[in-house]
Amino acid sequence: MLPEGFAGPKIVQPLTQEALAAFKAAQDKAGVIYISRIPPGMRPSKVRHLMSTHGEVGRVYLQQEDAKRAYLRRKYTSTKKPHFTEGWVEFRDKKVARSVAEMLNAQPIGGKKGTRWRDDVWTMKYLPKFKWNMLTEQVAHEAAIHTAKLRVELSQSRTEQRDYLKNVELARVLDKRAQRKREKGEEMVLKPISRPSKRPSEDEEGAKRKRPRVTANADGLDTVLNSIF
Repeated sequence: MLPEGFAGPKIVQPLTQEALAAFKAAQDKAGVIYISRIPPGMRPSKVRHLMSTHGEVGRVYLQQEDAKRAYLRRKYTSTKKPHFTEGWVEFRDKKVARSVAEMLNAQPIGGKKGTRWRDDVWTMKYLPKFKWNMLTEQVAHEAAIHTAKLRVELSQSRTEQRDYLKNVELARVLDKRAQRKREKGEEMVLKPISRPSKRPSEDEEGAKRKRPRVTANADGLDTVLNSIF
């Protein structure tokens, strides 16, 4: 046992062959249902509570709404709590998951009179041959794509900011130079920027080197032929 106030690495014991076989069997037996719409304000704990009345529930994952949409909702409405758009619920038994999806799909959530989600309707579907590790891989892939997009946008923003500052500095220098010219009574003339000439490519240079050179003209060739014949 670690001393009080000391934080050390967590020691993970390796799985035995029996424990690994039991884990794989549990994964093969489990089933996942997909909920395409989560009622506003419903949290994962509430979904777990409602689903637990129909069978043993394993893991629950609800996808939060888009960050931009959440920002606009918090700005223009009075609801500050996070909203969820879709969710996945894992049941320990795939047969129970299939029966729950068939029984609750397109049915009202129900509950006591006056409850918040009494008149909302479940929209769910059983996902055959779908395992929880597929969901975690999908979430990780989407997070990686989102991170890559943010990096590209940040890089583009830095480039635009650098070009803008460069143009501002150039305009400041030109204004200062024009002011000195006006004080001296001279007129400032802007010279066009000369662009460097385009260098020939390696293929063009090779074609020039391979091109045969003609040294004798037509008159010299006729003279040689007349002397022979």
